[in-house]
Amino acid sequence: MDIEVSIEKTAKPKTRPPEEKLSFGRYFSDHMFVSDYTTARGWTSARIVPYQAMSIDPGASVLHYGQALFEGMKAFRGVDGKIRLFRPEMNWKRLQEGAARLCMKAPDLDLFMAGLQEFVRTEKEWIPESVGTALYLRPTLIGTEAFLGVRPSEAYCFYIIASPVGNYYGEGAETVKIWVERGFARCAPGGIGAVKAGGNYAASLLAATEAKKRGYAQVLWLDAATKTFVEEVGTMNVFFKIGDRVITPPLSGTILPGVMRDSAIQLLESMQVKTEIRPISLDEVFEAHKKGELKEVFGTGTAASISPVGSFGMESGIITINDGRVGELSKKLFETILDIQYGRRPDNMGWTMEVANTK
Repeated sequence: MDIEVSIEKTAKPKTRPPEEKLSFGRYFSDHMFVSDYTTARGWTSARIVPYQAMSIDPGASVLHYGQALFEGMKAFRGVDGKIRLFRPEMNWKRLQEGAARLCMKAPDLDLFMAGLQEFVRTEKEWIPESVGTALYLRPTLIGTEAFLGVRPSEAYCFYIIASPVGNYYGEGAETVKIWVERGFARCAPGGIGAVKAGGNYAASLLAATEAKKRGYAQVLWLDAATKTFVEEVGTMNVFFKIGDRVITPPLSGTILPGVMRDSAIQLLESMQVKTEIRPISLDEVFEAHKKGELKEVFGTGTAASISPVGSFGMESGIITINDGRVGELSKKLFETILDIQYGRRPDNMGWTMEVANTK
């Protein structure tokens, strides 16, 4: 189905920041994509407008009952000049599944892709050129009906904004330090841990803030019930290389189904690395470290891609992984994904989508 997207260009373009000054999420591009939904009319008014403040009723469900979720993805300017998206259909699928869990109405695939492609074409000048930089895209869905009864909203707004970004942690390919969180919990079984909901991130802020005060980049989340099994690392999925095997926790409803997680698993399998998707306890990790078998730990996520972990900190002390250096496997995964995203090697996995008419 053809989706017509109207475009209103800004009369006051912003000054784009120098690429060497880019951090993560600090700057915003000139425009935004917006579409609105009501139960009576469905999705209407697909449009690109100048980046601006949004008008929302004080009684909107997003403000009272947390009907909000988002996606994170990137547009890359390849070494060949082509602009590519990385597995955007997975972001749409996760948005759909998350919306169903929060009783929200998500846009269908045609609207999602039409809005995304037209928006990236409109903002193509905002896509940095240096390898390692990208235009971060934030598709967002919120409930907008003004109603104070506790029920799902009957009106929604779907919008996409963009931010030119550098490295997420600002540390290049270096390892990060992670605090093992034994007090706070990210989510519980039966909750919304598998949803990219705004509330999940709000719940994580205090633990992350406390970890940063201790000098750590993020926290290692354990299961809420027993604080025994590893779940995620910061805002990323987590992988452990123990001996010749790589282990990552299963998607059991409390863990976000990451696009980069799935990509890493597929690459590991293509590299014939033994990969196990199963529960892994903190005790198993520490025992492997004691025996000298814990070779690497890394997180995977759209923002940071592959983020090697150099050490875990806790009240009892610090354990260092691979002498605090980036491991060979982490480096290979990082470089392989980067090469695919920037068109430096053939995309044999069929993961990238070229954005047409951007030259």
